[in-house]
Parts: sequence; structure tokens; C-alpha cells
Amino acid sequence: MNDVARPTPESPADADASPAYGRIAFVASEAPDALQAQAQLVARYGNIAPENADIVVALGGDGFMLQSLHRFRDSGLPIYGMNRGSVGFLMNSYRQEDLPARIAAAQRVVIHPLMMEATDVNGRQHRAPAINEVSLIRQSYQAAKLRIAIDGKMRMEELICDGVLVATPAGSTAYNLSAQGPILPIGTPLLAVTPISAFRPRRWRGALVPDRARVDIAVLEFEKRPVNATADHFQVLNVVAVRAKLDNDSSMTMLVDRDHSIEERILREQFG
Repeated sequence: MNDVARPTPESPADADASPAYGRIAFVASEAPDALQAQAQLVARYGNIAPENADIVVALGGDGFMLQSLHRFRDSGLPIYGMNRGSVGFLMNSYRQEDLPARIAAAQRVVIHPLMMEATDVNGRQHRAPAINEVSLIRQSYQAAKLRIAIDGKMRMEELICDGVLVATPAGSTAYNLSAQGPILPIGTPLLAVTPISAFRPRRWRGALVPDRARVDIAVLEFEKRPVNATADHFQVLNVVAVRAKLDNDSSMTMLVDRDHSIEERILREQFG
């Protein structure tokens, strides 16, 4: 995925580009469809390095979109995704025509990540941002035993389960939904705390907490029942405590086609 030089004044990019986002950087996953799309779009619109761009167009699936959002976090560069993967919930539909006009008309969606602070069995501290969720998953054949506090107040003394996750609205349709958690519209000031295969209390289906809340999860019997913690793609082995809290000082901006908004995608998912 090499960057191509800035388009010359004679290139098609100058004729088609929007004044707001005239300098486009195309990035693609390693999937053949994504690489082919990148080559076609570069031939049509030109391409420059992301550090000189006004916008990044990400070509791939939801996983690559997450990688791109992490990569350009706090850079000020908006990300416009086009689906060249499988599900593509976070992506716009792929179409070569009128790309600058689509970008100029797109809706801006600002996302703040969760910050995971995890302590492992050796006392080491680990920090990592999560756009989708912070999750704790059992590491052995035995169920995990967890204790959950919200803003310093104990809410669940003991949860026996395969794991638990704290999901943002952006991530509520990902792993959280697969674990039977609620779908949260983008912009909703809530986080979902969702158990994974809860054994005790068996009927607990999770909770919604304000997005300003601090969620602290302690791992009980961690030597006998080891647990890993993950913030999106960043994993910490053998944790004893995990804190998840929204980081309002950090942000990423997605651009979404208005005729296929995030709100519309969420409604389709719920009535699908």
C-alpha cells in the first residue's frame, strides 16, 4: 500500500475534488477487492500521503475501518469508509462515481473512545483506547469470577461468566450485539455493560450506565481462573483489574452518507 505522489494540476483529481476535501489519501486492507478498488480510485482521483491530506478514504471492512480510526486518532483527519469487506456496518457503499461530491455531502460523526486501564498479575499497568468495546474473557476451562463497580460503588459482588464487555454506541452492534447486548444509537450518552454467557446470576442480562461513568472490574481468584482483557485489537494477558472510562479528550471523525446514516443502519439492524 504505497502512497502515490500528489496529483498534478492536470490530473482528474483537480477537476473533481471538493474544495473542502480536495486532497484525498486512499488506504486499503490487504483484501484483493480492497486493493483493486484502491488502484481504480487512485487512477481516477490521484492519491497523496495521509500527512498531507484533507481526508482519508478507507477501503475494506469494519475491521479495517477500526484500524484506520485508531491509526488516525486525534489527527483531525476525517475517515470516509467504503465497503470492500463482508459486513461493512461502519462503511459506506462502494461506488467510484462522484466520490468528492459524496464526501462533501456526508454527515460528520464524532466518536470518543473508551480508555482501558488494565493491571496484570505482575502489577504492570497497560493503557489502550477502544472504539468498540473493552472486554474481559476467561483464559481457561473454568468460568471467570468478576466483581463490578460503577463510579466506585459496588454493583455486583460476584459475576460468574465467560466474560463481560463494556461497549460504546459505535461498538454496540459488534461483539456486544452478538452477546445479546442492547443496540445504542450513535450519540446516546450511555455505555452497555454486557455479560458473556453469565452462569451466576443466570438471569442477569447486563446494564446501561451513563457514558461519563467509570466502570471498574476486578478479577476474583485470578490465579485459578485467569482472564484476558482486550481493547479492540490490543490484548493484555492475566489481568487482575480493569477500568474503562470514556476519553472525551480524544476523538475520531467518520463521514457517513446521509442517505445511509448510522441511525438508519441501526434501525435496520433492529428490525432486520
